[in-house]
Amino acid sequence: MAESVKLHELEFVPYLEKSDLEQIVAKLAARINSDYRGKCPLLVVVLNGAFMFASDLIKQLNGDVEVSFLRVSSYRGTASTGEVKEMMPVGVDVRGREIIIIEDIVDTGRTMGRIKQKMKDSGALSVSICTLLFKPDAFEGDYMVDFIGKEIPDRFVVGYGLDYDGLGRNLPALYQLNPK
Repeated sequence: MAESVKLHELEFVPYLEKSDLEQIVAKLAARINSDYRGKCPLLVVVLNGAFMFASDLIKQLNGDVEVSFLRVSSYRGTASTGEVKEMMPVGVDVRGREIIIIEDIVDTGRTMGRIKQKMKDSGALSVSICTLLFKPDAFEGDYMVDFIGKEIPDRFVVGYGLDYDGLGRNLPALYQLNPK
């Protein structure tokens, strides 16, 4: 892992190695495999940030799964705008389905709360949330996050699909904003 990376005008320092991420994903896959044995959940991957995580996770899931995608936007720069814009809706009917929303990071939880409620309102049988990263100190939701890969402090991170204004998604490890 490099010492640090510069994206636009900001410097990011190493946070989690690729091997750490692989272990986290393997543990999440084992839990989902256990909880959904004999079922065929619909995995709804939240783009753009969750694509790398979802790809690695899905490859480790046993049994049948279906995959669809949802694209929302709620960030500008390093901060949430508080507004959730649906850029690309889920392309399949969720009625009567067991849904697992695959997300890269849950911080305030506003985006996930709205997505989860929309799935329930659309007739989903159940809606679970699987996130690679969770920021408990920032979380404002009144719902449970079912599958949490790792709890992290309330710091901005990039890499492994997460970006800063479009850059950094291709980094194989995670970096956090330099706290200088």
